Amino acid sequence: MNRSYESSVFSRSLQEHLECFSKISSIENDILRSANTMLETLRSGGKILVCGNGGSAADAQHFTAEIVGRFYKNRKALPAIALSTDTSIITAVGNDFGFDCIFSRQVEALGNTNDILLLLSTSGNSHNLLNAVAKGSEKGLGTIALLGKDGGDLMKCVDIPVIVPSFDTPRIQEVHGFIVHLWAEIIESLLCTAGEGEKR
Repeated sequence: MNRSYESSVFSRSLQEHLECFSKISSIENDILRSANTMLETLRSGGKILVCGNGGSAADAQHFTAEIVGRFYKNRKALPAIALSTDTSIITAVGNDFGFDCIFSRQVEALGNTNDILLLLSTSGNSHNLLNAVAKGSEKGLGTIALLGKDGGDLMKCVDIPVIVPSFDTPRIQEVHGFIVHLWAEIIESLLCTAGEGEKR
């Protein structure tokens, strides 16, 4: 075991992590605006559709678990769907229509005008996410993208882009995890404060 190498990796990764987090106050307004938009969607009876690929798919599922289940408080379940979870739909649509359609087909089936489509991507250039945004916009859904790097093409076609100021994929995903938790806490706390989220 090369302890010197492992120690250098630990120190470098921790430093990069701390530096990335030190910069996110610059996107506070976008983060809070997104939280408020999702909060209003839920208050008006809409739901949140969430999608992403790879690690971003895991973050999408994590966020919907916090919304449907609980974050800190016992309260009524809130409507959110991760579009990366149904393997039968994903493989059927991927086989019949192509991988680029796995999310847009679900948005077409499940999305309504009072819903929000939340997309997670470190690059912002995934074709299946861009197609999902196009279908969501066509159906009148609001759109939010949690991104990194330069925001990619998604930045240009969503209502609210939230761009983590980093070009390092692991560090971007670490901040995405923080933002997902922050959103969950804000949504839960404000709905419960308003008496709309108490357990019945």
